[in-house]
Amino acid sequence: MEGGKSFARRDQLLNIQDKVQKRWEKHGIFKAESRPNPPEEGEKFFGNFPYPYMNGSLHLGHGFSLSKLEFASAYHRLCGRNVLLPFAFHCTGMPIKASADKLAREIERYGNPPVFPSVEEEDLTAEELKPEEANAGKVEPDKFKSKRSKATAKKGVDKFQWEIMRSFGLSDEEIAKFKDPYHWLSYFPPLAMEDLKAFGLGCDWRRSFITTDMNPFYDSFVRWQMRKLKGMGKIVKDVRYAIFSPLDGQPCADHDRASGEGVQPQDYTLIKMEVIPPFPPKMECLEGKRVFLAAGTLRPETMYGQTNAWVLPEGKYGAFEINETDVFVVTQRAALNLAYQKLSKELEKPSCLIELTGQDLIGLPLRSPLSVNEVIYALPMLSILMDKGTGVVTSVPTDSPDDYMALNDLKSKPALRAKYGVEENWVKQCELYPIINIPEFGDKAAEKVCIDLKIKSQNDKEKLAEAKRLTYLKGFTEGTMLVGEFKGRKVQEAKPLIKNMLLETGQALMYSEPEKRVMSRSGDECVVALTDQWYITYGETEWKKKAEECLSNMKLFCDETRHGFEHTLSWLNQWACSRSFGLGTRLPWDDQFLVESLSDSTLYMAYYTVAHLLQNGDLYGSDVSSVKPEKMTDEVWEFIFCGGEFPKSEIPESLLKQMKNEFEYWYPFDLRVSGKDLIQNHLTFCIYNHTALLPKKLWPRGFRCNGHIMLNSEKMSKSTGNFRTLRQAIEEFSSDATRFSLADAGDGMDDANFVFETANAAILRLTKEIAWMEEILAAEATLRTGPPSTYADRVFANEINIAVKSTEQNYNEFMFREALKTGFYDLQTARDEYRFSCGVGGMNRDLLWRFMDVQTRLIAPICPHYAEHVWNEILKNDGFVVNSGWPTSDSPDLTLKRANKYLQDSIAMMRRLLQKQMTGGKKSKKGEATQARPHEENKLTVALIYVNEQYGGWEKECLKILQDKYDLNTRSFAPHQEIVQALQKSNVGQAEDFKKIQKLCMPFLKFKKDEAISVGPQALDLRLPFGEIQVLQENLDVIKRQLALEHVEVLSASDEVARSRAGPYSTLLNQNPPSPGEPVAIFMSSEFPELLTQTGA
Repeated sequence: MEGGKSFARRDQLLNIQDKVQKRWEKHGIFKAESRPNPPEEGEKFFGNFPYPYMNGSLHLGHGFSLSKLEFASAYHRLCGRNVLLPFAFHCTGMPIKASADKLAREIERYGNPPVFPSVEEEDLTAEELKPEEANAGKVEPDKFKSKRSKATAKKGVDKFQWEIMRSFGLSDEEIAKFKDPYHWLSYFPPLAMEDLKAFGLGCDWRRSFITTDMNPFYDSFVRWQMRKLKGMGKIVKDVRYAIFSPLDGQPCADHDRASGEGVQPQDYTLIKMEVIPPFPPKMECLEGKRVFLAAGTLRPETMYGQTNAWVLPEGKYGAFEINETDVFVVTQRAALNLAYQKLSKELEKPSCLIELTGQDLIGLPLRSPLSVNEVIYALPMLSILMDKGTGVVTSVPTDSPDDYMALNDLKSKPALRAKYGVEENWVKQCELYPIINIPEFGDKAAEKVCIDLKIKSQNDKEKLAEAKRLTYLKGFTEGTMLVGEFKGRKVQEAKPLIKNMLLETGQALMYSEPEKRVMSRSGDECVVALTDQWYITYGETEWKKKAEECLSNMKLFCDETRHGFEHTLSWLNQWACSRSFGLGTRLPWDDQFLVESLSDSTLYMAYYTVAHLLQNGDLYGSDVSSVKPEKMTDEVWEFIFCGGEFPKSEIPESLLKQMKNEFEYWYPFDLRVSGKDLIQNHLTFCIYNHTALLPKKLWPRGFRCNGHIMLNSEKMSKSTGNFRTLRQAIEEFSSDATRFSLADAGDGMDDANFVFETANAAILRLTKEIAWMEEILAAEATLRTGPPSTYADRVFANEINIAVKSTEQNYNEFMFREALKTGFYDLQTARDEYRFSCGVGGMNRDLLWRFMDVQTRLIAPICPHYAEHVWNEILKNDGFVVNSGWPTSDSPDLTLKRANKYLQDSIAMMRRLLQKQMTGGKKSKKGEATQARPHEENKLTVALIYVNEQYGGWEKECLKILQDKYDLNTRSFAPHQEIVQALQKSNVGQAEDFKKIQKLCMPFLKFKKDEAISVGPQALDLRLPFGEIQVLQENLDVIKRQLALEHVEVLSASDEVARSRAGPYSTLLNQNPPSPGEPVAIFMSSEFPELLTQTGA
């Protein structure tokens, strides 16, 4: 008991879990062995999962994605397939090294264990530091402020690394060891392995390993892979733009980012708009230099139409030295990006000569490339974003709706000009100069679209966004140049030519910046830098074709996933594969660099096949193997994975052949499961590398991607406390209840939801099911024996068959939530209904044993510990349920299922009617005849159920028309008017009283159309595929018991003698006649014995 709450049921599952896992380990139940001959189709299943990064404990997010692979693998194992599910631990990259270094700095500064200052002390300390010391030269001195403000401290944004380690439950003595980055590698992987074993992961742990040069075998494998790619010309050295962390001094790839994953460099053409001397007083210090307002544009072809430049009046700018002679006026942020692109007097350090505001720049006369005006002026625009581009914008009012409206505001509003000191003649010269003709919009597209949309000012942002949407793409794809050297050519042809002309003549430069804000894990904002380093040539034409071919043949489970890969392949280009900081494998030919973390993890699925033979079950590849790492030469790797010649090697021939056989047996892998965020990098890299290094028959067969997971409908977050590690969830709910809730959380690409209430309900369901089965076994002698014979038996047996087939389909399609429904929830409902339906005769012993057997196997992939306990301890079976075989079944009888639904729906309808009659209700619906409330002393114990098994008359005619107008392929009907015309031409339509009948036909037609669209064409049948009277007759005992009736009769509504049996109630059959699938019940008391026959029940 804790706080008045009992955990006995949870503890029962934890106890079962512990015992089962010990049995599994003792018998090596998850060890996967290859077989001598190549596998037949469907004989083996090799699934894998992106190895998690080892800078902390695994959390429920890992558990959710991994559960998809675990459930699939367990299903295939249950079906008798040879299953390989391996698992490894990723340690490559900078986060571990950065955290270790941070810890070392904290120890050096604050002691061991550290005594941290209060927030106020920290602020004071920072203020007393010299700016250049506090910021290590990364920020301009006048921009310095305390790194750790009260606000950030309170939010926990900048927590000390020591505090983070304490949150893991580590002691101060243990934390100090983590200043050595390799201690992380010794601590977290074994911890993660124990958590996954507790989770019940069906993993062959002999094949587990860590990455980095701490594992010499894996290090050798990666070095071979990189050398092979380089030898194929797929790794080159180049100078390219890359997202870059100034603090780390190296490119910042997706896995190195705290935010901004997937963000790429955005390239601009930087237009040099020269300031015409003399300079205003504020800029006199720049005399003698060439000063430019530098404007970044994505549309260099429009520069012919420039009328002015735009600046933000309140914006902060600076005059930055680019070289000895040139100065650019831009924002500080843009200057920092330029400095890392070799466009600063001092490399990687902006040199600001003078700070300026946008107001200081208004009115500057400028000479701008390609402009028809010899002089243009800098004018104010109020919508400029200072975190995008350079803060300076070119103005082309013929083609830019924003420019057109801002210029229109200045022309029409003298007060606005006066506010910012704009002279009228600066604006008056800004006449529209047509440069591009766009179909539908003419040669002044911006003016036309702004008039069409009735845009009033530059502040009408939504309409301006719509105006740009309408004109920009159409201008690029269909526009024609009206001026310049490329007059008459399409814009999309002229654009690159004009751009190159500007660059070659020195009137413009290339400039790049991150598309959106990117923060590195070290805590600094990233820039775009020109980096001279090693790149993998993703996107190369022929290689891309092979990647697309591979993708086209893969099973991806949903269109959204496929579209994600297709989009990534469309833009992915050269990828920086080397880093200078962090942990990992050294580039074999340039050991100043490390292989970055997304480049050493693209082919390692192949390494799983031989890891156990090389590392002998040791995570670190320590000296416990008969093979020495240095013996794993490129020739050996080539022989194992690429069909190379038999190598000259000291490794025994038998072992070399065994490794080759292992690889060729398990490859290609059948499935890789991952979060959807890895589509844009890791998973696409995986496709590229496999197509480059391996023959087509060994390319990946499938990826299954999922969304992220929420906890109780809220984002999982450490800062809010809405967070669970995998270990915490297991301890709180047990592994099976955790797995149950993960399966229930969702299966699509949308974010799923792990609900604590579901996990707690699973604890109750599983333990109550165990108790029920134990009770059934104890009462075995009281159960009915012999073959199943009753209607209830047949229905229950059929529900079991349906569960087997539908759950098999759901597991195959990775629909685990549905598998849980069909293989557990629905079966439970069927069992409960069977128990209630059997009555005095009792339940059939053989059927119950089959139910327990089937349910145990169907739930085994999701709740294996519970299933194993039932299999061995309750059902007394030998072996293990996890490989016991998928249950056999007969083909489901869908007619019987439909008949039973009819029975249950009819009983529910009759129960509602009876309750209304008992309470004096007066409302009635179709199938629910209502009569006057009986005397209190006359209890309603008699029911006459009237059935009409086939439609006739106008209803029959309507159904025949609908059958004729229904399209099986599209599951839709012909237009409504066509159906009405067919009705008018029919026999019913020719009747004299058609207008009266039509009022009945129209709602009937609509009802049946809706029903057919919902359930299929069977809704249009003239009669049900079973005998309604027979079903009801067979279940008179059930009806009487469920409705507490003494006497029930089932009668045909078409039999006049039977109708007369209703006596004074017969008029109700005319008011509310029964129809196929909708019987009508008339209830009465036993005071009307003359209405009953001797044949009634």
